[in-house]
Amino acid sequence: MRLRLGDPSMLGALTAGTQPWVAAATSDDGPVTAYDSAGRTHTLDARKTPARPVYVIDIDGSRALAAGLDVLHEELARRGVRSADPAPEPQQARTSAAAAGFWTTRVSAVSLSDDLEPWIKGDAEIYTLVTGFGHDGKVRVDPVDMPYLDNDGTVYRPQQILVNWSLYKYNLADAVMMEDDGSTNYRDLAKAIAAILLTVTDQGAYIPLVNAVLDAIPDDWWTDDPDYVDSWYTLARTDNGTRHGARGNGWMTLEPYFVQEL
Repeated sequence: MRLRLGDPSMLGALTAGTQPWVAAATSDDGPVTAYDSAGRTHTLDARKTPARPVYVIDIDGSRALAAGLDVLHEELARRGVRSADPAPEPQQARTSAAAAGFWTTRVSAVSLSDDLEPWIKGDAEIYTLVTGFGHDGKVRVDPVDMPYLDNDGTVYRPQQILVNWSLYKYNLADAVMMEDDGSTNYRDLAKAIAAILLTVTDQGAYIPLVNAVLDAIPDDWWTDDPDYVDSWYTLARTDNGTRHGARGNGWMTLEPYFVQEL
């Protein structure tokens, strides 16, 4: 749990002596109920930042998301939505130690138009589900935490690895970016994703999986938890440049990056 100021723009009024109200961060995007020092209630718009300072009581979203993604990893693996480890390369293919390693796709810059996070929730908690076919021909999902992506309208330059191509059978993968609002049941999310993706079989050619992931998310979750931010179809290992999301809500500048073995 934590106590924080609802938005940095409220600091001026607070330091000037304006009496703050107190509110609890709710699990939906409806009206916010705030309380003054006399216990009276006041209704605020979750999407319009008030001028009056408001202290918000909520959970530490970044820590909660990191813990939730650990649960998602474990539950997806338990339900079989992972691939086998990459097959070892023949010894003759490894001509030198200097050549050993694996190719990845790295995010050199990323920005969102709308992070789908109202002021009452504070910074956004963004993660991306990278999907593709593993070496065993089964669909795999690799959650990627993006804890730096706090605010929309800001360009971030994380140099973060998004796709590890050594884990995939094909030279294509999809990415679905989500925003967590704090009360996601990641075991339920893993169960829903697994139920759909385990029905997708390898036909010897790459099949886009974005729609399958979106279809797997229960309908009632679209009201708040988790929010669909954007998606990228058919990312390739050779992608080098800016790719805009299918929803038009974000873009990422991607580059091939070879991770050298020590």
